[in-house]
Amino acid sequence: MTVHPVVAEVTARIADRSAATRADYLLRVRKAAAQGPSRAHLGCANLAHGIAGCSGPGREVLADVAAPRGARPDVAIVTAYNDMLSAHVPLATYPDVLKEAVLEAGGVAQVAGGVPAMCDGITQGHDGMELSLFSRDVIALATVVALSHDMFDAALMLGVCDKIVPGLLIGALSFGHLPTVFVPAGPMTSGLSNKDKAAARQAFATGAIDRQALLAAELGAYHSEGTCTFYGTANSNQMLMEIMGLHVPGTAFVHPHTPLRTALTAEAGRTAVALAARGDAGIGEILDARALVNGMVGLLATGGSTNHALHLPAVARAAGLLVELEDLAELSTVVPLLARVYPNGAADVNQFHAAGGLAFVVHELLRAGLVHGDVRTVAGDGLVAYTHEPHLRDGALVWTPGTTDSLDRDIVRPIDDPFDRHGGLQLLTGNLGRAIAKVSAVAPAHRHVRAPARVFDDQRQVLAAFASGELAGDAVVVVRFQGPRANGMPELHKLTPVLGVLQDRGHAVALVTDGRMSGASGKVLSAVHVAPEALPDGPLARVRDGDVIEVDGVTGRLTVEVTDAELAARTPATPPRTEPTFGLGRELFAGFRERAGRADHGASAILPTGPGWT
Repeated sequence: MTVHPVVAEVTARIADRSAATRADYLLRVRKAAAQGPSRAHLGCANLAHGIAGCSGPGREVLADVAAPRGARPDVAIVTAYNDMLSAHVPLATYPDVLKEAVLEAGGVAQVAGGVPAMCDGITQGHDGMELSLFSRDVIALATVVALSHDMFDAALMLGVCDKIVPGLLIGALSFGHLPTVFVPAGPMTSGLSNKDKAAARQAFATGAIDRQALLAAELGAYHSEGTCTFYGTANSNQMLMEIMGLHVPGTAFVHPHTPLRTALTAEAGRTAVALAARGDAGIGEILDARALVNGMVGLLATGGSTNHALHLPAVARAAGLLVELEDLAELSTVVPLLARVYPNGAADVNQFHAAGGLAFVVHELLRAGLVHGDVRTVAGDGLVAYTHEPHLRDGALVWTPGTTDSLDRDIVRPIDDPFDRHGGLQLLTGNLGRAIAKVSAVAPAHRHVRAPARVFDDQRQVLAAFASGELAGDAVVVVRFQGPRANGMPELHKLTPVLGVLQDRGHAVALVTDGRMSGASGKVLSAVHVAPEALPDGPLARVRDGDVIEVDGVTGRLTVEVTDAELAARTPATPPRTEPTFGLGRELFAGFRERAGRADHGASAILPTGPGWT
């Protein structure tokens, strides 16, 4: 299938823009690949330290220094396991499954290290959320530390949620010569519907139900091991790893603790061994401009998380590639919305998977030429493998072609009958800067808002104004000083219920912020990640109560109706917090805040900046 001209043009533009930085990156990757793991060159005392904790047949594999390169590979396992968070609890048993599979395939697997995993669902609205985005950088650094012993021929990355997968990916790309397979845990089974959960939250916001009733609803929704079942950042992560070719095909949405999940986990180990034997499938080679464009197309076609408007540019930089939000916006003009999964619809990810799921979406995107089918993946050459679904047949893992017809057109549709002709995310630009909006979750009647500004410097102020009745009527709610340099760019998902109540009362409502919303960004038009941020002197710092702001999710406009001269003449607002930030370890992240890049470049404190990277 011929690639759509816009997809081809965007891909070429990224490659051209990144020619120098990508060439430098690949030079480093190929040099490391040619040298091979330093295990072959270590002194005996050094090597003994890496073998001492290994027992049984694996010890013999590592001690066989005469084995041809790649014949008996050492595979690193980097895991985000903890037993507090539902999505990561299943990872407890994965190392043993992987070690057995790798050993049977002729190698040895070692847990090289762990990375932290925090849950935005727990920290929403609280100070811990100020560490959330920068946890991605910490995870990347921890991944690098895990791999720094340089003993390894391949790697397996165990992680699921929000910042964890992008962090693992950024870290893995620093070892781009290593073949790397991502290993997810899968979603929990369906509980209380996302629609009923959202209704309970709005009822609590208006005082219609008490805290005990709200907790009962939340426990009904988040009830077991696995990822949350809405299509937020965690499940968008799994879609991305699949469509960018870094998963075993069909792995994303299989439940934990099922025979099929265990078989797919074992297959990830065997795949890592096979890739190490090939010696030419490092993750840095696989994740090229075409794979990144495939990821962006998948995000648009499924209405994925706004958080990936931060993560994809950051991941791209880690691979020597320069992605701009304009690339995402241009793709959005030709990539239709093929899925409606909460918050874009009523279905959860389990229903999406049952209706045809990602295999069907990839099939349709390939059929329309909207993705590059000739990419390299961990499954081999070509994206077509990701149109197949895994099954167990007499105990053996097999793949069969996925459905070529949607099994529920209320959830997923073919390319010639989409939910929307444009993708789920929209770039907004104007005299307030650049922002991203998840328009797929917003009803068409609410995608354009023009209203007076109500300006706040903290989300708690918004909640207090709503509770007192002060926040009422048509409003563009501006919440500023929430960017990466100000306070680490927390998610502001706690605002969703109250803004939803105002909209349900018939008011025109939008949110404008240099902070983030959750991957579950909902039904209220939200211009998020505004760049430049308010600190030290972005345009948001000069907006005043009563200024008329237009947020247009259709045409992509974000403007305040004030002349340039008047806006420039205003004294910028002062950040609400000028004293040092202490509590929950936030003081240790001061350096991250000081070094953080712009949101539209990934908001990272560790990725390269300067000439060629701006």
